[in-house]
Amino acid sequence: MNLFEIKFSGDATHKVCVADAHYPVNEFVIVRYGRVQIIAQVTAVMAENMMAADVPVNALNIEHAATAAELQLNQENQKAAAAALVIARQKAQQHHLKMKLIEAEYSLDKEKLIFYFTADKRVDFRNLVRDLASIYRTRIELRQIGVRDEAKILGGIGPCGRQLCCSTFLGEFVPVSIKMAKNQNLSLNPTKISGLCGRLMCCLQYEDAVYEKARQTLPDYGQKVMTEQGIGRVVGLNFLADLVKVQLTDHSVPMDYTSSEVKVINS
Repeated sequence: MNLFEIKFSGDATHKVCVADAHYPVNEFVIVRYGRVQIIAQVTAVMAENMMAADVPVNALNIEHAATAAELQLNQENQKAAAAALVIARQKAQQHHLKMKLIEAEYSLDKEKLIFYFTADKRVDFRNLVRDLASIYRTRIELRQIGVRDEAKILGGIGPCGRQLCCSTFLGEFVPVSIKMAKNQNLSLNPTKISGLCGRLMCCLQYEDAVYEKARQTLPDYGQKVMTEQGIGRVVGLNFLADLVKVQLTDHSVPMDYTSSEVKVINS
C-alpha cells in the first residue's frame, strides 16, 4: 500500500489517500469521496510499501489515474461551476445573507455541487440551498472556510514576491503567534508581518525553532558580558550567525563576538 497527499481542485485542504499503485507528484487521480467521485492532484508521496495496519483510518481511496476524457469532463464541470457561482452570489444577495462565496466545484459525476464561503458569523443558508437545488437538480453543499483557506484557494503573490506558500505547498496551517515575530526581532507592525489573508504570515514559523534555540545560548540585550577585550554590554544580536554585538566600556565602536567568546556577568 502507498500513501499519498492529494488536493481537490477547489478544496482548501489536503487529504490523505491510499492506493496499491504508484502515482507521481502532480498526477491527477480519481478519488471516491463519500458517495461521489472527485478529481484530485497528488501533491506528495508520503509512504510506500506500507502494511495495511499502518494506513490511517481516515485515508481516502484512489480509484485510478484520471483519463484524458475525465480531465476534459472535469474542465467542463468547472466551467459550469463557475457559472453556478455567479448565480449563487446573486441568490445570496437576494436573501440578504452576510456571506462571501469564494468558489464552486462540481464532483466529477456532477452528483454534488459544492460552494465555499467565508462569513463572520453563523449563516442560515437553508433557503439558498433550496433555491440552488431547484435550479441545478443536484446535491448542494455549502462549506464555510476561514480567511486563510480563502487565500489558499484564490492564491496570490506575497510580500516576498513569490506565490503564497498556502496555495503552493503548505498542506496544513501551522499555528503562528506574535511571539515568533518577537523572537526574530521583526517589526510588530501588523502590515509588515501579516499575509494577504490578514493573519500572521505562515513563514514566521519556518525559522522559529532556530531562533528559540539561539536564545538559549546567546545573552539578552543590555546584559553585561566579559570578553577578551574587557567588559561591555550587549547592544545587538545576530541569531542565525551566532554573533553578539558588544559595546565595550573603553571602545567607541561595538564589536562582534561569537556566543562562546562572551560570558554573562551576573550582577
